[in-house]
Amino acid sequence: MTLPQEASADSVSKPAPAITTPPLPQDLICPADRIFDVNGLNERLAAAVDGGEGTGRRVRAIGVLAEALANGRAAIEEAFEASPRSARPLVHSYAWLTDCIIRSAFWTAKFLLVEGGADASDQHMSVIAVGGYGRAEMAPHSDVDLLFLAEDKISPRIECIVEEMLYILWDLRLKVGHATRTIRECLKLGREDYTIRTSLLEMRHVDGDAILTEMLTSRLWNELFKGSSKDYIEAKLSERAERHRKQGGQRYMLEPNIKEGKGGLRDLQSLFWIAKYVHRVNRIEDLVGIGVFTPEEFWSFEQAETFLWAARGHLHLIAGRPAEQLTFDMQVPVAERLGYSDHSGRRSVEHFMQDYFRHATRVGELTRIFLTSLEAAHAKREPMLAGLFRRRKVEREGFVWQGGRLAIADDTAFLADKLNILRLFDEALQTDTLIHPDAMRLVSANLHLIDAEMRRDPEAAKIFLRLMLDHGNPERALRRMNEVGVLAAFVPEFEPIVAMMQFNFYHAYTVDEHTIQCIRVLAQIEHGELVEELPVASRILERGVDRKVLYLAVFLHDIGKGRVEDHSVLGARIARPVCKRLGLTSEEADTVEWLVRAHLVMSDMAQKRDIADPRTVSDFAKIVKTRKRLDLLTVLTVCDIRGVGPNVWNNWKAQLLRTLHRQTADALDGGMEDLNRENIGEEAQTALRAALSDWSEQEIETEIERHYSPYWQGLPEAAYVTFAKQLRGLSDDEIRIDLTPEADRDATRACFALVDHPGVFSRLAGSLALVGANVVDARTYTSKDGYATAIFWIQDGDGAPYEASRLPRLTQMIEKCLKGEIITGEALRKRDKQKKRERDFRFPTSVHFDNNGSEIYTLIEVDTRDRPGLLFDLTRTLANSHIYIASAVIATYGAQAVDTFYVKDMFGLKIHSKSKQKALEKKLVKAIERGAERARSE
Repeated sequence: MTLPQEASADSVSKPAPAITTPPLPQDLICPADRIFDVNGLNERLAAAVDGGEGTGRRVRAIGVLAEALANGRAAIEEAFEASPRSARPLVHSYAWLTDCIIRSAFWTAKFLLVEGGADASDQHMSVIAVGGYGRAEMAPHSDVDLLFLAEDKISPRIECIVEEMLYILWDLRLKVGHATRTIRECLKLGREDYTIRTSLLEMRHVDGDAILTEMLTSRLWNELFKGSSKDYIEAKLSERAERHRKQGGQRYMLEPNIKEGKGGLRDLQSLFWIAKYVHRVNRIEDLVGIGVFTPEEFWSFEQAETFLWAARGHLHLIAGRPAEQLTFDMQVPVAERLGYSDHSGRRSVEHFMQDYFRHATRVGELTRIFLTSLEAAHAKREPMLAGLFRRRKVEREGFVWQGGRLAIADDTAFLADKLNILRLFDEALQTDTLIHPDAMRLVSANLHLIDAEMRRDPEAAKIFLRLMLDHGNPERALRRMNEVGVLAAFVPEFEPIVAMMQFNFYHAYTVDEHTIQCIRVLAQIEHGELVEELPVASRILERGVDRKVLYLAVFLHDIGKGRVEDHSVLGARIARPVCKRLGLTSEEADTVEWLVRAHLVMSDMAQKRDIADPRTVSDFAKIVKTRKRLDLLTVLTVCDIRGVGPNVWNNWKAQLLRTLHRQTADALDGGMEDLNRENIGEEAQTALRAALSDWSEQEIETEIERHYSPYWQGLPEAAYVTFAKQLRGLSDDEIRIDLTPEADRDATRACFALVDHPGVFSRLAGSLALVGANVVDARTYTSKDGYATAIFWIQDGDGAPYEASRLPRLTQMIEKCLKGEIITGEALRKRDKQKKRERDFRFPTSVHFDNNGSEIYTLIEVDTRDRPGLLFDLTRTLANSHIYIASAVIATYGAQAVDTFYVKDMFGLKIHSKSKQKALEKKLVKAIERGAERARSE
């Protein structure tokens, strides 16, 4: 690079000083000389540059620095593996290594690459770290944010040095954010942009003219930061709210963003920024000295920060890039590196994520205490009259309004009566107001007051039940109580599920958050907000149920999770003493206990059994016994499914549950004889006659007589009409396909008519898998004259019916598969891949035979990991074993599939032989393992 002509030649005569390392932090993760050895570095760099020409001089210098950077990173990573929770030493070590590289690059640019280079004071420039790098906190792949500062003019020489330096850093594969500015420009831009202001707030001198850095620091505090705390706080709170919104708004999303998510590192950093801006502290521990945090709260802050930084460090190292999302495939190796292990019936990754969410909750509490207090202290006072009009009357003595929030009048008097802890949440809900952070803080510090005596107090039980039943917003109360620890203290049986994650693709929330989401859904139904989406559940609540029983059943339904024992059975056992403490009668407690034990039964019956089979309804009716329990269980089931996560509930599930509820209610009210197959068949045939009024009587009789009695059980009227038209004049070499979207089921109905042959179900399943269709239900029937009529309900990749515009091409593709133009098994290999983020899920394969679930079929239930070719592999195995498949009910729970087949053997009989069952089970498991291995290797 050529030096500008006006530069003084005198500067080249000055000898270059040796490269020095920056000041050492107290807590490097390993000895400094292992991270960066400065001895002889300037000689090696000079020798490298002297040996090259043009840009080659820089390239040779970069080679020296790249080796130093690689050695330093390797030393830090090795030390971190040996001490995997040493988060502070880790982030300080990476920052110190970066300082060393920046100083070396600056030295190289000044003295070796820019002609006429001189020392930093001659150039009147300084190199400043800003952002996270300015805090001297860096993860393995953090950005390097730099400010190149000049006093009042950016000279051509400064531009040359900056340019050479950036080329070096870019070629070292560092992600550099940079700006070259004068002091005046920094002040101007800082006034206009709060992000720039925050980066300047965190600035730290790295190299160059230290006096220049001090000048900027002084002017920032005197001219920009001073007197602007309120505006800055408001900007940061607004920025924080928007960031949380973008990240999903929930602290308990099961794949959280460790940096930007709610309760993540950015929340802690926001707290530090505001603390520094308002109190001019340089360390978060300084907040203890000025009374903002108690020592215990600072300890919590430090523990959370250490945990989050450690997890983020391992995440970066595993990913080999600046990954911030704790996706499922990353959670397992991060947990392993942090030293978690499987125990108590739960996986290491579940223990790790439970700790993560508990720290995230504590971060939320700390930032709420700090930020809301500051917001209240710096907010404009609202006009007195406006405040009076909005303010609701405080009902109870001992509570007051403070800054628009419910506060405690006297701490000592408040704590003198333990029940005031519950009354605080009750009063906040009744007056529809926020609780002052100081009140939350007082409660959090005195959870020990919630003891066994208080839990048995009838008045405490009344207040707790009132929170759920009387104010219309139980979700808010339960979430507040959960976040501050009151819920687990008052109901200690709830404590194990606090922040408990379930390592699967199905559940979107932790168990405690799922429970609160279910309560929210129940309140919405009760308020009439979901009448169109949930008409049956809405009618049940409108008619009236025992609300206390229902709310407690929803609250307790998953309380047994996370243990080795079946959580429904354990939960039912846990529920009874909780109900007793809360003052329920023996009959009420019996009902709650039964609901908790049976809370999965209805969804299992609806999604894993053929509800068109009268035996399914009969068995379910025998389980629920009464209409009262049926109604309660229906509402609980709806709340449970809708509380799993976004997009889990759909019209398909809704239709199944509505049908099962209606049929069971009819059976309970009118007697089991209403489930008689003949009655159902006669109704279907009568409907078909009416729909085919333009057909001759003979044609209709022929159509009715060609089918066996199981055909007339449970298909929608439209399907019978479609099949009748497809079979009319069907030739032996013809395949007729009808695809019809059914919005009320969130699925596309696919009807096929063709000559029957062994394995037809498997061929149909394979062709549908090949076009990317997800099968949710399927049935096939053989007519007396040798035709197969098969009906599948399918969804696209988003769990929705196929759009009408896609149906012609879909039909073409299916025809090609069925005619053999595409070899299904071979073609599926390319599609049958296991998603990376799902590879660590464990779904042990099980095959269960049931000869009692149907009068004429054996049920084979296969529970295993889902994949595109699974149904094809299973049905092909059954076909090759001469097993006739009458219907298949397909249930998927994220990456888990539970496929239930209604089958007969080649003689039309149930499969009673244990040896045959064992042999068939072995074949099915082998097919699953072979397919899974193929999916992993593809």
